[in-house]
Amino acid sequence: MKVGFIGLGVMGRPMARHLQAAGHELHVWARRSASADGLDAVVQATPAELGAACEVVFTVITSSADVEAVALGADGLIHGMAPGSVLVDCSTIAPEAARRIAAKLGERGIHMLDAPVSGGAQGAIDATLAIMAGGAAAVLERVRPLLEKLGRRIVHVGPNGAGQVAKACNQMIMVAAIQAVAEALHLARAAGVDGAKVRQALAGGSAASRVLEVMGKRMVERDFAAGIEARLHHKDFGLVLEAARQSGVPVLLAAVVGQQLNALMAQGMGRDDTASLLRVLELS
Repeated sequence: MKVGFIGLGVMGRPMARHLQAAGHELHVWARRSASADGLDAVVQATPAELGAACEVVFTVITSSADVEAVALGADGLIHGMAPGSVLVDCSTIAPEAARRIAAKLGERGIHMLDAPVSGGAQGAIDATLAIMAGGAAAVLERVRPLLEKLGRRIVHVGPNGAGQVAKACNQMIMVAAIQAVAEALHLARAAGVDGAKVRQALAGGSAASRVLEVMGKRMVERDFAAGIEARLHHKDFGLVLEAARQSGVPVLLAAVVGQQLNALMAQGMGRDDTASLLRVLELS
């Protein structure tokens, strides 16, 4: 299959490589041509040209506005993709943006799945991502063999936008857990107790979690180099809080975590790992 990919960053690049390794002909478009260096791929001049060359196009880019520009802009995918082709957007964007893009593409007979992923850079490298899909079930089944090269758990959540709602819920839980680990280790240190020992003890009980394992380790070791940059979680929490506002749903814990992320950004840590929430507490 001819597969297109836009967004060759920390997540997208290994995902694109997995599709290529599965035998698919890889086509890419990148704002910065250097992003495609080292990939044995056909580089297209515009998203429209990429869309015209491919049966399925994947996007993994930052914001709702970015996805809309790539999909619907003057040189966007919509001007190249053929009726019956599929856009699989693995970005984390607003649910209403996903619905809007899907509707516009649908007017041209182009299908779309909003299929955000969870698992971080390591999950992308290991092809163990969790994939939350919104869109038509039949379209998901068409591209499932591609998604199975990227992740282990692929769930059809509902119609367009539902995948992004699921991702918002994922981010609420995950980043709140990072904040909880940061507070626990900050308390341990303030009480004169070895944080590494506390983490080791908690890992054997009901507080055990992937977040405690990975992010707790980074906090104990003072390793704040970015796995996923904190600014992206800050962006995601903006989407979470806006979705909650639109739905009239109180999200008290998420609101507090959102303020801590605001403080992290204000202190210039946006390019560091979200484990830096510990440093926000230390500076308060």
